[in-house]
Amino acid sequence: MAAATDSSDGCPCGSGISYPACCGRYHGGIPAPTAEALMRSRYTAYAKQLADYLLATWHNSTRPATQYFNDEEKMRWLGLKIQRHEAIGTDSAIVEFTARYKIAGRAQRLHEISRFVREAGRWYYVNDQFPENGKS
Repeated sequence: MAAATDSSDGCPCGSGISYPACCGRYHGGIPAPTAEALMRSRYTAYAKQLADYLLATWHNSTRPATQYFNDEEKMRWLGLKIQRHEAIGTDSAIVEFTARYKIAGRAQRLHEISRFVREAGRWYYVNDQFPENGKS
């Protein structure tokens, strides 16, 4: 996945604030305070090709051995919209989102519901499900 073009308008996650004040602090080691913040920081990590961060924030029960980016696909991340962030108890949550991207010049969208858990004060991505017609 190719990196998104850096924008002076703000963080790639669409928060409207600068990368250092937003996802950059989580990429630098500060734990994300909510599952939504972790979701936003993971989106930005995909846009910036931060494989180590993606693996570190993936729950060990579902984490792949490696994370790689295929530059041949020429993927460019265009935007993130959070539809829903729902706490399930104190240490579990779901985040529903739509991410837009272009691959080989063709616009795509990814609609996903991701599950997160908090362990020892840190949120981790566990897995996802795709609602009907979630990929287009």
